Amino acid sequence: MTVTVSAALDAVGLAAFEAREVASESQQQTSDTFGFKWSKRETYESPAMRDAARAWLVARYCGGDVSVLDGWLSGGRKVILDAGCGAGFSGLLLFGERLRDHSYIGVDISAATEVARARFSEAGVPGDFVQHDLATVPIRASSVDIVFSEGVLHHTDDPAASLAHLSKALVPGGLALFYVYAKKSVIREFTDDYIRAQLAPLDDAAAWAALEPLSQLGVALGELGGTLMVAADIPLLGIPKGTYDLQRFFYWHVCKAYYRPEFSLDEMNHINFDWFRPKNCFRQTPDEVRAWCERAGLQVETLRVEEAGITVVARKA
Repeated sequence: MTVTVSAALDAVGLAAFEAREVASESQQQTSDTFGFKWSKRETYESPAMRDAARAWLVARYCGGDVSVLDGWLSGGRKVILDAGCGAGFSGLLLFGERLRDHSYIGVDISAATEVARARFSEAGVPGDFVQHDLATVPIRASSVDIVFSEGVLHHTDDPAASLAHLSKALVPGGLALFYVYAKKSVIREFTDDYIRAQLAPLDDAAAWAALEPLSQLGVALGELGGTLMVAADIPLLGIPKGTYDLQRFFYWHVCKAYYRPEFSLDEMNHINFDWFRPKNCFRQTPDEVRAWCERAGLQVETLRVEEAGITVVARKA
């Protein structure tokens, strides 16, 4: 656990607190996994990687209109809690220079908080960082204006309980912005869990190496090109009819083998590692996510469902 004392941390009750052991074996594995992944900065910091991630964040949370952020951040200095900040990758991309006028606090279960601290410093953007399990981090109630949790809740032992815990920190009318994985089609679900189980006995470096041939397959399929027509829905496999790019059909309905032509092999392997390595990797339906929000006292304003996942903007009642 690492804490840097500041006025912002003091305001939310994190200037000083007791160290707490990681709650479970699966969460210790989560900590190790993401500490390893985010330490490999060369696998996610290229302009191509950052530009693609920024565009996707703005599309999902803001409907493609970045000025939406200014509306959320209007009315004085806001406290933004990045719950599961990792290396601060998504927080910096989405909020960027706006963070100079607000208080950003990044919490992560892994030592990636030190990477985040360095990256914020290099960018000249202020931020405070706490290494702690977001599911139990002792934040003062009604002390945060925005909780941002990009692709993290599904890696906790109980995503619904984690969201409920974080929502307590929100001021009335405060915003919860989060993204979680959606359930996939039948073969893809089976294959993903099979690979995850095969990687489980390996250390992180060996798991990274084991995924490289899969990443190479994604490249080969992407470079092959071509299309596939599915003439009718296949309910038994959860595959809808349509005409598919061959690589994308494989990606969505057989096995995640990421491909993007402007990314390097290491960058694609980073994305595959992020998916396959964590033992905790829950997938949800939209109805399940709505139920989480109701339990947490959050009123859903937008719920965007894509094949990859579900993005939510919700407000504290």
